Amino acid sequence: MSDAPPAAPAADDLDAFRRHGHELIDWVADYLGGAERYPVLPSVAPGDVRRALPASAPEQGETYAAILDDFERVLVPALTHWNHPGFFGYFAITASAPGVLAELLSAALNQQAMLWRTSPAATELEEVALGWLRQLLGLPEAFEGVIYDTASISTLHALAAAREAIAPEVREHGMQALGGRALRVYGSEQAHSSVEKAVILLGLGQASLVKVPCDHEFRMRPELLRAAIETDRRAGAIPMAVVATVGTTSTTSVDPVAAIAEICDEQRLWLHVDAAYAGVTAMLPSCRSRFAGWEAASSIVVNPHKWLFTPFDLSAFYCRRMDVVRQAFSLVPPYLRASDGARNLMDTGVQLGRRFRALKLWMVLRHFGASGIRAHLEEHMRLARLFAGWVDAHPDMERLAPVPFSVVCFRAVPTQGPAAAGAPGSRWPDDAALDQLNERLLEAVNASGEVFLSSTRLHGRLVLRLAVGHLRTTEAHVTRAWQRVGEALAALTDEPAP
Repeated sequence: MSDAPPAAPAADDLDAFRRHGHELIDWVADYLGGAERYPVLPSVAPGDVRRALPASAPEQGETYAAILDDFERVLVPALTHWNHPGFFGYFAITASAPGVLAELLSAALNQQAMLWRTSPAATELEEVALGWLRQLLGLPEAFEGVIYDTASISTLHALAAAREAIAPEVREHGMQALGGRALRVYGSEQAHSSVEKAVILLGLGQASLVKVPCDHEFRMRPELLRAAIETDRRAGAIPMAVVATVGTTSTTSVDPVAAIAEICDEQRLWLHVDAAYAGVTAMLPSCRSRFAGWEAASSIVVNPHKWLFTPFDLSAFYCRRMDVVRQAFSLVPPYLRASDGARNLMDTGVQLGRRFRALKLWMVLRHFGASGIRAHLEEHMRLARLFAGWVDAHPDMERLAPVPFSVVCFRAVPTQGPAAAGAPGSRWPDDAALDQLNERLLEAVNASGEVFLSSTRLHGRLVLRLAVGHLRTTEAHVTRAWQRVGEALAALTDEPAP
């Protein structure tokens, strides 16, 4: 009997990789150009995918063919197709062809850009790509950029820097160093939930977030912000930061950033502008006025993976005071010290490892060019205004928010009430009944497989949201969404479809 150890598994079969790689590129190209052949939402129940796959990993390796067969058989039918041009939920996003190719290259190169020396190209391309985007957005050179994964992480880093700026002793000694005084963060009642999560993670507590009331267009009221800050100061709390939003999640409302910036300057507070969704429209002359004052912010977040055709995930964080961000996060153990004098990405956040995300932003900007991007953004906003016009003109529909960008908030308010409400022609009895109708309307539209809408609540009422933003969405898709809404409403109210 031989005492030789068993042979090690062979390395990757590159011939098989090449063959199946070509097949996969063909599959991806067909998918990107023909996602409409799939329903936007899958018809699956929780646990279906898990039950269709083995409970443990195989003992012996399997072929690419077997793996890809299960991919098509089990996984694809259970996907929500964000690349479908009828995807109008949340914020529509696009995995564009240049971005997909960049992700392939990024995976193959397998860069870990924690230090400049661990990937000079990844480190410096991040600076270049973010510089290009900053110029397109019209932001001054004082804003240094860094890439995180999502806006939630960008906002967390912004508020951590704000805490470092006003209470640097907290880094070493914790919140007890403030002697019981509470730090305060301010945002509108429409601000993203990531702001609240950030104050929890930073140890400030949910009660430290002051939600400032909004006006009738869902914009923060600066006079109430000022009053809240003054009240907190008199009570012994320490105002720390304000989060203003350009393009809120529910309604895409625009806070009056210029007025908020003046207050932050007077009060010496960190101003973070959340422009994750709408920030890219700053490159449009037609939208530039909506960004007045954002150049005075301490930090800004813009997400190219939302409306700049960049595959998820990539969040661009810009900061006037990146030195403070580094003070908050830099921690260099002996095994990572370098003497090259270069700036290292690991010093700008909690994450040590850094993927080569800049590659896809760079390729997207080069492939589409500024004029191509502007044209797509303008068309998406035109389509949203078109849909909003149909809502406004219909007697059984109601729009509940302005349409500054590409999201329409609406609900059905049919003049013909339910049978229980009384005689034909009567109004619906209350908002609860209308909420139930609109919930059923949303379910019926989404069940079609052609369209996906999401919802929110405004003033306590259920509201449907249509968000235009996919690269391949056309007027025909928006028209079909409107038709589906009309057909579903007619079926629910026994009225002719519009």
